[in-house]
Amino acid sequence: MTLGETLERNGISRRGFLKFCVTTASLMALPPTAATAIAEALASARRPSVIWLSFQECTGCTESLTRSFAPTLENLILETISLDYHHTLQAAAGEAAELAREQAMHANQGEYLVVIDGSLPGPGSNPGYSTIAGISNLQMLEETVAGAAAVVAVGTCAAFGGLPVADPNPTGAVPVSKVVRDKPVINVSGCPPLPMVITGVLAHYLTFGKLPELDEYGRPLAFFGQSIHDRCYRRPFYDKGRFAETFDDEGAKKGWCLYRLGCKGPMAYNACATMKWNGGTSWPIESGHPCLGCSEPDFWDAGGFYKALSVPTGNIGGTAAVAGLAGVAAGAVGGYLSGRAKKDARTAHRKVTADELEQKL
Repeated sequence: MTLGETLERNGISRRGFLKFCVTTASLMALPPTAATAIAEALASARRPSVIWLSFQECTGCTESLTRSFAPTLENLILETISLDYHHTLQAAAGEAAELAREQAMHANQGEYLVVIDGSLPGPGSNPGYSTIAGISNLQMLEETVAGAAAVVAVGTCAAFGGLPVADPNPTGAVPVSKVVRDKPVINVSGCPPLPMVITGVLAHYLTFGKLPELDEYGRPLAFFGQSIHDRCYRRPFYDKGRFAETFDDEGAKKGWCLYRLGCKGPMAYNACATMKWNGGTSWPIESGHPCLGCSEPDFWDAGGFYKALSVPTGNIGGTAAVAGLAGVAAGAVGGYLSGRAKKDARTAHRKVTADELEQKL
């Protein structure tokens, strides 16, 4: 059964499906023609087998995904992939669960996707720090990835090591990319990651049969190509030099910039400011808390969550000064889309509506 047939059986209207395709193309900054390609590819796509491994993690990534606003079409797409192994969500346990993983690997050799959340004790570390079904995380990862088409590292722990890697890293934890060298690995960082980014990556793979364009940290450029700072609705207050100095002062009450309270928005790259959480209800900065930069490598050891990167002095004023500061901060962590590439992407990008798409299909 194709994905399109599955969605129809689940009562998803054609228009609802097309809206999802338009939204996905828009979020990924793809040209209008891509929405048509996404719709055609998803409608005829076979359900890919997905094996989800959870290692040294807090289950926050799975919580984020399952507690996303529902029901939505992206949720149903996740339901309509063949999620053959996920030891938090699956009904099977013990030997039956491990049998399901092995059967999925053999039945879909070379074609299945492996999604991983959590870091793992690396080679040379005590494997007993984290085991599942009596085998080490490292062994399970190597066994499972051997026949996979690609690997998606979900969450900052899987992408960059996260909390387990924080100094002094007692378990010798490493991110997935330190172990998997012979398969494409895409990092969907965030603590937790945005659900729509996960589903967007899966939709891209279903559509094009390959992973999307990535930045130098292996993250999809469509979602991690701009900084939180550049997308933040409080950015105009930064430009005017208006900052909250405490969490309950007059500036905080008026929604001024949280830069001096430690906001890492200028060095953090993610789509939180535009996608938000819980059905677009809010996100940390909108709730009055500075960005922690959780989608960046080593954010736990970055010098303190509430310590400002570098408190600007005097009147911020002009855009050039802001751009320069953001550029310096961005340069310190690297991993951003070049200005020329971003400009070209914005120039080439034009929205397409569900009505237009409906006329074409």
